Amino acid sequence: MGQLRTLFSGFDAILFFSVLALSLMGMVTMYSHVGDNAFFNRQILWISIATMALFVAMIPDYRFLRTGNVAFFSFLATIFLLILVLLIGEITLGAQSRFDLGFFSLQPSDPAKLVLIVVLAKYFAKRHELIGDFSHIIISGLYMLTVFGLVFIQPDFGSAIILFFVWLGMVLVSGIKIKHLLTVFTFGAVALGLMWQFVFFDYQKERIMTFLDPLSDIQGAGYNAYQSTVAIGSGELFGKGIGYGTQSKLLFLPEYETDFIFAAFAEEWGLLGVVLLFALFFTVIWRLLTHAVSGATNFERLFSAGVAVLFISHFFVHIGMNIGLLPVTGTTIPFLSYGGSHLLTEFIAVGMVMGMCRYKPLTVKTKDQFNFVE
Repeated sequence: MGQLRTLFSGFDAILFFSVLALSLMGMVTMYSHVGDNAFFNRQILWISIATMALFVAMIPDYRFLRTGNVAFFSFLATIFLLILVLLIGEITLGAQSRFDLGFFSLQPSDPAKLVLIVVLAKYFAKRHELIGDFSHIIISGLYMLTVFGLVFIQPDFGSAIILFFVWLGMVLVSGIKIKHLLTVFTFGAVALGLMWQFVFFDYQKERIMTFLDPLSDIQGAGYNAYQSTVAIGSGELFGKGIGYGTQSKLLFLPEYETDFIFAAFAEEWGLLGVVLLFALFFTVIWRLLTHAVSGATNFERLFSAGVAVLFISHFFVHIGMNIGLLPVTGTTIPFLSYGGSHLLTEFIAVGMVMGMCRYKPLTVKTKDQFNFVE
């Protein structure tokens, strides 16, 4: 009993129940009084499996990730899966991004985000005293670009941009200089221009142009964004009630269980529900950043911060897409959207953060929380 208590000593009840509440809110939004409830029924199973995965993820001693080659070999395995999915993966909605395993589909880009966080956390933690060297930004950027490129050509622009934000957020947390930050932004602007000219597909350019004027083609490229804003606005203060969303359940709003679940949620739960959603999400981020500040070493701090950046990126890109402020990129929202791969990845990430909380900081806190001795 004492050993079991030690294994789960890092358990954060506030973080866990906030995550679980978000997942249940997403699940009930999939319930419908019209037609079947296949997504609702399957999501019950996924939440149950993900919850068990969270507790299992708390058990390992993650100090082995600080040293050795486990992180690097995990990165290579991720690259292999991303290449393999391009060769034999299932094509869904025009993207070859997942393996059809019969009972469920595995989307390698989801765990790839977690693996990238581990690799970057280890890289920056080992080099925090020399982080001012611009070469480390370039090398870490190559790690990101390798995964980014393989995800982008699936094509899955939503996941690719999230990978970029994870890298950028962890670079900022690690202590990059302002002049280097400006260099990164300049490079990013040039890269975006080149991608627009030579890489983006016509439908991706169309989505971005529609973003500038969503009502210009509401029967075509702007249809999803238009229906999403209609759904959100129709929720008003108290919402239409769980299972009674007309835009979502009558399928005026496509992919309401994944890419547009925030719109479906706002339609049924109203403004008050959205306020509750934001409160729970920011509670999750608050707890993750708290663990980032109090982590045992730079690795644990950077990992927790990276997980927070991952969730924040998904959250704001998804909501921006749903309210017409960002182009439609097919991005899920943490814990709410339907699916197994992303939900398992998110719960495991939270479990890993809690597992790392068992270790005590090696030094006394200073003003620079990310500048401790490894």
